[in-house]
Amino acid sequence: MLRGLAFAGVSAVLLLAGCRQDMHNQPKMFPQRGSEFFADGRGARTQVVNSVARGQLNEDSYYYTGVVQGANGYREEKDQLPFPATLEVLQRGEERFNIYCTPCHSRVGNGLGEIVQRGYKPAANLHDQVRRAQPLSHYFYVMTHGYGAMPDYSAQLPPEDRWAVAAYIRALQLSQAANASDVPAGAQVQSLKDVADAEKLPASFAQPWNLPETAVYSNQGPAQKEGTPAMGPANTADPVQINKGKATAGATK
Repeated sequence: MLRGLAFAGVSAVLLLAGCRQDMHNQPKMFPQRGSEFFADGRGARTQVVNSVARGQLNEDSYYYTGVVQGANGYREEKDQLPFPATLEVLQRGEERFNIYCTPCHSRVGNGLGEIVQRGYKPAANLHDQVRRAQPLSHYFYVMTHGYGAMPDYSAQLPPEDRWAVAAYIRALQLSQAANASDVPAGAQVQSLKDVADAEKLPASFAQPWNLPETAVYSNQGPAQKEGTPAMGPANTADPVQINKGKATAGATK
């Protein structure tokens, strides 16, 4: 019994020794409290002048804003990407476009997305003369800040993805007027009918689509009043082939 009591006593001493409050009571700085350690009495140090948080340098302003400082202080958009338009960039842009843009603009960009067909405010037809004439960075800017009924997508799409979507929009536009001479030398060209036959797709896969004559496709923003005609044609005369949601010119794939 004495041995047991001695063992229990030693164990209790060791246990209590491990419960010291040295770490708890050590000198430390409490957020938002004053301090006698620094001469100005502040517990927190002020930020070093011209310091930038990690990942927020944003040195390339065009990459992050889509505009450059022009003459007379005006901001100007440019018709170029801040990086090469590789196949990987276009594929990424297609993926993001199909996720975030097709509900309003549709997979071919004609402004007849599913929610527009169900009563939402008409979306822009990316193939009308106004949109084709807009510089590439305009799409980036609109995705960043929104326009009219379109909200901004800066939270959903980081800058790199916004540029990729802009590049894919341009590819969709170019596909509508493309011909065999635009295909790089050595590249394989197939008709959509042959593609449909090879992949056992329905005949409608290779047929052209036309925009409904009565539909309205562009949204001029807050300045456009009800009853004001929207910009852009109500119909397109150029047949466009649809390849699994990809807009492709007549004889090319």
